[in-house]
Amino acid sequence: MPKKLMHGQWQDVEEELAADITAGRFAKGAPLPKEAELMGRFGVGRHSVRRAIAQLQNRGLIQVEHGKGTFVRDGRLNYRLSERTRFSQNLLDQGREPFGKAIKERVIEAPRRVAEALRLPLDEQVYHIVRLEYADEEPVNFSNAFFPVRRFPGFDKSRREGQTVSSILADYGVTDYIRLRTDFIVRLPTKEEARQLMQAETQPILLQKKVDVDMKGTPVSFSESVWAGERVQFSIDNTSQLLNALAQNS
Repeated sequence: MPKKLMHGQWQDVEEELAADITAGRFAKGAPLPKEAELMGRFGVGRHSVRRAIAQLQNRGLIQVEHGKGTFVRDGRLNYRLSERTRFSQNLLDQGREPFGKAIKERVIEAPRRVAEALRLPLDEQVYHIVRLEYADEEPVNFSNAFFPVRRFPGFDKSRREGQTVSSILADYGVTDYIRLRTDFIVRLPTKEEARQLMQAETQPILLQKKVDVDMKGTPVSFSESVWAGERVQFSIDNTSQLLNALAQNS
C-alpha cells in the first residue's frame, strides 16, 4: 500500500527522499524512481512530487537530465583539512571550480569571542568579512572572518583594490601561515544561513571555527564558517607531518 504522509505536503516528500539519499539507500549516480512511483509511494499528487524534486535539485542532492531522468548526484565535496588548508586549492585539486563573493566588509569592535581567539584587548577593531563560497556554482560555505586592524592597517583598501587575503598578508610580511586550531559543531542553520546556502532549515550544517597563525604563532585571523552538511565531507590530511618525519629520519 502507498505510504500516506501526515500532511501530504511536498516538504515531507523532499525530506524523506533527502534522508534516503544521505543514508545511501540510493546509490550515487542511480536514477530516482519515476514520478508515478513516487506519487504512489507517498500518496501525493504530481505537483508535490515535482516541487520536492525541484528543491532536492536546489540542495545539490540530485541532477535532472531532461529526456533521461533524475539521478542522485555524486558531487559531495571532500574537503581536506591540514595545517595549510586553502579553499581554492582544495577545490582545484578535485577538479571543482572555486568561486567566492564578499557579501559584507566592514571595521567593527571585536566581540569577546573574536578578541580572545586573536589575543586582542576587548573591543579592539577588526576587519569583518562575510563571504559565500561556491563549488561549481553550488554554495557550500558561508563565513565570517576577522583580521586585526592594528596589525594590518589598510587591509580594507587593499581588499577594495581586488587583492586576495593571502596577498595582503604577504604585503605585511606574513608570507606563510598555518591552521592552529579547528573546531566543529553540528547544528541547524539560521534562516539567513539556510537562505545563503540554498538548503532547508531542517537540514543540519557544520559550524567550523578556526584560528590561523603566522610562523611565530601569532594569530592573523579567526573565522566562523557554516558548511552545507549534505554537500561536504571533511578529511584530516597529515601528509606534511609524515613527510617531515621521514625527512628527519632519512
